[in-house]
Formats: sequence, C-alpha cells, structure tokens
Amino acid sequence: QVQLVESGGGLVQTGGSLRLSCAASGSRFSINAMGWYRQAPGKQRELVARITSGGGTNYADSVKGRFTISRDNAKNTWYLQMNSLKPEDTAVYYCNAQYRITLGTTRDYWGQGTQVTVSS
Repeated sequence: QVQLVESGGGLVQTGGSLRLSCAASGSRFSINAMGWYRQAPGKQRELVARITSGGGTNYADSVKGRFTISRDNAKNTWYLQMNSLKPEDTAVYYCNAQYRITLGTTRDYWGQGTQVTVSS
C-alpha cells in the first residue's frame, strides 16, 4: 500500500521560509514524477512545483524564483524549499507521486496535506 508522508508545514511570517518534505513508501513501481500542489480556502487545488525522474522541473508562475523543488531518489523523498513567503502562499500543501505502472499507464497518489500559514 502506497503511503506518502508529509512534514514541515507551519506558521511563518511574511518573508520567512519553510521546507516541506514528502516520503513515499509501499510500492514496487518507480516514481515517474513528484510534485507539490496547494489548495487555499474556496479555491481549486493548483500545481506549485513538479520534478520528473529525469530532473526536469516546472513551477507555478506565482512561486518562480522563491520556491525550489528537489528530490532524493535513493530515499524516495522530495522537498519543497519555500523562501520569501507571502500571505497568498497560505494553503494546505499536498505532495503527489505519479507512479509508472506500465509504459503507458501511470497512477497518482497523494499525501495527507500539511498546512502552511503565512502571517502578514
């Protein structure tokens, strides 16, 4: 059974930093891509950052230059370093793992979510 365990959320002041971690376990399949999404109250879940097994990354425009996604393949763990945080970054952050089941099939799993609150 796949488990994604997140850690690192919390309360921080504007301009501060936080680092989120997500550790995956329980699957014999390889992870095709790892990502972070967030959902603020009353809004849809949105992509924050994503990194593929090949190392390619993409970021939401709103976080470019402030957030960095990285991974440790050996540990099946990925991170989101968030700097220069703004109140509009306040949301529940979810990690996502896209497993490759076959050449043409992937399956997504989600972490439980961690609250990030940025005070003004």
